[in-house]
Amino acid sequence: MAFELKVNGKTVSVDADPQTPLLWVLRDHLAMTGTKYGCGINQCGACTVTIDGQSARSCNIPAAQAVGKSIVTIEGLSPDRTHAVQKAWAELDVPQCGFCQSGQIMAAVGLLSKNPKPSDADIDQAMNNLCRCGTYLKIRAAVKRAAELV
Repeated sequence: MAFELKVNGKTVSVDADPQTPLLWVLRDHLAMTGTKYGCGINQCGACTVTIDGQSARSCNIPAAQAVGKSIVTIEGLSPDRTHAVQKAWAELDVPQCGFCQSGQIMAAVGLLSKNPKPSDADIDQAMNNLCRCGTYLKIRAAVKRAAELV
């Protein structure tokens, strides 16, 4: 069944089962592989995107629930990597292996959209994506730096 999604500012037509998780529509139907599959059970956050400005884990959201909403993936955040969060991540050299970083960045974008000056406690609560390399202190510092850059 075909339906339309607004992804990274563009309306795209997708021919898929509307109950297909948004993650797989992004990756398999739209070739946006920056959004990662980690666990498939809404726990790790590797699949985080923003929907209408709020962080959302795309592995557990049926694509049909995103119809009519604005979806932003890591690919659509900033084509030239000038978004404040991307700049902070690069400035503080946050990634190690990098697998979780697109989800971490999108979670930070969602946090900063609703709380532009988060405390450490706010960051710790909102940034609950898993990082197997343990870069949590760098992630917290980068969120704070991004808040300064906005």
